[in-house]
Parts: sequence; C-alpha cells; structure tokens
Amino acid sequence: MDRSPTSSRLVIDTNGAGLYEISEEVSHFVIESGHQTGLLTVFCQHTSASLTIQENADPDVCRDLNEFFNRLVRESEPWYRHTAEGSDDMPAHIKSALSDVSLSIPVIDGRLSLGTWQGIYLFEHRKAPHNRSVILYLS
Repeated sequence: MDRSPTSSRLVIDTNGAGLYEISEEVSHFVIESGHQTGLLTVFCQHTSASLTIQENADPDVCRDLNEFFNRLVRESEPWYRHTAEGSDDMPAHIKSALSDVSLSIPVIDGRLSLGTWQGIYLFEHRKAPHNRSVILYLS
C-alpha cells in the first residue's frame, strides 16, 4: 500500500558539545509511520549544530571526532568577526558548515537501511546546553 509522506519533529536536549545518538528515536518514527519503502530525510534546523552518520559501537569514535573538530576549528581566533554570542559560536558555525545539516536514509522493509555499525547523531557544536529541532520527513 502506498502511503502519503509523513513528517515529525524531534527535540533533542543537549548538555553541550558532542555527538548525541538519535537512531532509536528516528527508527521509532519510521516503524510508526507504517512505510515499508521510502526515503527518510533528517534535517537539523540550526546553524551551530549538524548531523552525521557514524559508528555507534565504540564511543571513542565520537570522542575522537569531537576532538578533531575542536583542533581543526579553534575558539577565540582574532580574525573572527561574529563574536557577540560567545567564543564558541563562530567555531560552531564553521563546524556545521563542514558537516551535514541533512541526511537521506533509505527505508526498506519498514526499517532504516543503516549498516551494522552505523548510528545517526546530532552533532552539537556549542558548549552550553541547547534544545535542538530535527525534522523527519519520510516519503
């Protein structure tokens, strides 16, 4: 049976910079939708956070990714003009520009077609806690 597109909004509460796995919430949305096949778009509605698909078996992968981005894009660079929101704000925008704000994931047999070790993560780039909105759209 063909189904109309389905959408939802996730709100993810972060405790500061890092990767937050949202695979379970996204999988639940897909199962509840009743879609057997389709394409899921996951979209982050922010300019200082992003999305990624990464290994979810070893937490050191997420720690190392976060460390890499922190070394790549440093805080308090003297050439930053956008500084009104704190020393981590412009670096957060740069990190977001270097990563993804949307993902496309096939749905087959009513499930996300992720690989064995893959998980979906919200990548928070700010140090302070935030409420982040992620839109899910399945067609």
